[in-house]
Amino acid sequence: MSRILKPPAPLDLATDERAVFLAGSIEMGAAGPWQAAVERALADLPVVILNPRRDEWDASWEQSISNPQFRGQVEWELDGQQRADVIAMHFDPATKAPITLLELGLFAASGKVVACCPPGYWRRGNVEVVCCRYGVPLVNDLADLIAAVRERLTG
Repeated sequence: MSRILKPPAPLDLATDERAVFLAGSIEMGAAGPWQAAVERALADLPVVILNPRRDEWDASWEQSISNPQFRGQVEWELDGQQRADVIAMHFDPATKAPITLLELGLFAASGKVVACCPPGYWRRGNVEVVCCRYGVPLVNDLADLIAAVRERLTG
């Protein structure tokens, strides 16, 4: 019942469609395929899953605003998070996830974020303080993140 959108697909959502954005660790394979696990776990819900893990990512792209592919990716992610009803944010301890930290800063006060930051993540303390300050639910593992996101979407 869920529908999955990935970049560069347009973010074509009806105004009444609920959406969840999967923000979190990727780092070119250093993180496990956590997005796929969330997609499977939410497959029965009438929701649009916005997964930024682009199938044809090219690591050689210059990370510059002047690069249209890179800029399009970043703008898709920002637009998706703005449009989403829930932002599921996962900090994998095997990664640094600097963009996820940036996104936590951008969206912590939105009321949309549910964060997963297992012990061992290199900046867990920073994540804990930001989540505490802005009332962001913080869990320690992916199963609890999925449960919290389901609750937000169905509760």
